[in-house]
Amino acid sequence: MSGTPLEWFKSSYSSGEGGACLEVAIHPTAVHIRDSKTPTTPHLTITPATWTAFLSSLAPQE
Repeated sequence: MSGTPLEWFKSSYSSGEGGACLEVAIHPTAVHIRDSKTPTTPHLTITPATWTAFLSSLAPQE
């Protein structure tokens, strides 16, 4: 991953007014998460499997 800049994006549900937004950068071996208000501070890095489990936990349960 070194040498390749991360491509950060916000959720399509985020407004352009700032506030409490997270940004995510997806890489095949890691998912990076940061606070959009402080993009130069350290960010959280998790595995793609952990990210998938997190997103699955947000899905409506039948």
